[in-house]
Amino acid sequence: MKVLLINCSPHPYGCTYTALKEVADTLESCGVDSEILQVGTAPIQPCTACRACKQTNRCIYDDAANIILDKMTHMDGMVIGSPVHYASPSGTAITLLDRVFYAGGSTLRHKPGTAIVSARRAGTTAALDVLNKYILYAQMPLVTSRYWNMVHGNTSEEVKQDTEGMQIMRVLGRNMAWLLKCIEAGKQAGIPYPEAESPIHTNFIR
Repeated sequence: MKVLLINCSPHPYGCTYTALKEVADTLESCGVDSEILQVGTAPIQPCTACRACKQTNRCIYDDAANIILDKMTHMDGMVIGSPVHYASPSGTAITLLDRVFYAGGSTLRHKPGTAIVSARRAGTTAALDVLNKYILYAQMPLVTSRYWNMVHGNTSEEVKQDTEGMQIMRVLGRNMAWLLKCIEAGKQAGIPYPEAESPIHTNFIR
């Protein structure tokens, strides 16, 4: 079993990474492999609604979105990490995840997912709500902790001093490992995934 942790911060070893690393270390201690993917600072192309991905499960723009989709074909779970920018996830996170989740529904479906956010002070719950909606839309079981998945601090060292936040990351890692093992036990017991229905799309105009 292996979990992909995505760092959507422009700082490869900053506050968001510190939180993700605590989750990753906890997963490893529970016997689950992990990989932290740093998205980086390269420009991310927004979705252009071409819908080519519906035939390929990949995006026509070959950047970090396809790296994530390729990796998730071999991963069992996902953790999205983002700093808080104006009470929202980073622009990089939103632009990237719009494409990843639009293109990769069948790749992500039924794989446990969760999100974590880091902030100096406020905006965390609003940002976390945005990220959780991607996971819920993709039919990924949402992994929780003992509180909302957030840490506070202006530097990585300050984040480490957020003892409650770091505990939340450890509980999150253990809960993710537990759920992955439960799913694996279900597979071995012959329990199938839920039957899929064809999507129904409506609007509010009749």
